[in-house]
Amino acid sequence: MTQPLSVQLYTVRDALAADLPGTLQRIAGIGFTNVELFGYVDRADEYAAALKDAGLAAPSGHARLLDAGEQDLERIFHATATTGTGTLIDPHIDEARWTTREDVEAIARELSALAPRAADHGLTLGYHNHAFEFSNRIDGVSAYEVFADALSDDVVLELDTYWVKVGGDDPVAIIGKYGDKVQFLHVKDGDGSHDDKKQVAVGDGVMPIREIIDAAPDALHVVELDDHEGDVFQAVTDSYTFLEGARA
Repeated sequence: MTQPLSVQLYTVRDALAADLPGTLQRIAGIGFTNVELFGYVDRADEYAAALKDAGLAAPSGHARLLDAGEQDLERIFHATATTGTGTLIDPHIDEARWTTREDVEAIARELSALAPRAADHGLTLGYHNHAFEFSNRIDGVSAYEVFADALSDDVVLELDTYWVKVGGDDPVAIIGKYGDKVQFLHVKDGDGSHDDKKQVAVGDGVMPIREIIDAAPDALHVVELDDHEGDVFQAVTDSYTFLEGARA
């Protein structure tokens, strides 16, 4: 059965900064029952209460792990458990580390080494890509594939399908290669450029959205706009409507 849609809250970050409870209520009003957290670690109790009041769950959350010190890691794990989030995803690892096989495989080892510690808190770890992991090539394949092939089985992938395309690869083919390891999809649309402002409601851009969601029907589909030139809530609403129809 297809999982309910989610939305990455970074999309509505300005509204969240002004009114956290009200913004979550507005997201729920669109029809979402899931959200993906960011910037929640220092406000975990507040987020937990606001999510409950809005009738929302947060199956996944973003926090940078490999940049964190030992004390911060424990704080991140505890905050993620507090919000009821099951999968903790590192959203960005410095691009400079994605240029050699040795460095990329080291990233995979470091993230894999954290997985058992996360599991002690009831958490699964994951990684979210940008474009550079695909545009950087190592021995004829993307740095991302070197990374994913070296990753332990207990770390999952959140594939940002838009950045796969911007980085020069086919998101449908990448989903096909990694199968069930792709547990989350960032579903976004736009003109296929690096310009965040050119991102649009899902279904209004160049991305092969139906093929992407059909390739990973069991993954959790997460709507995101990194930026947008118009009303971002309208774009989120239109994305929800399009995806609900496309997944029916």
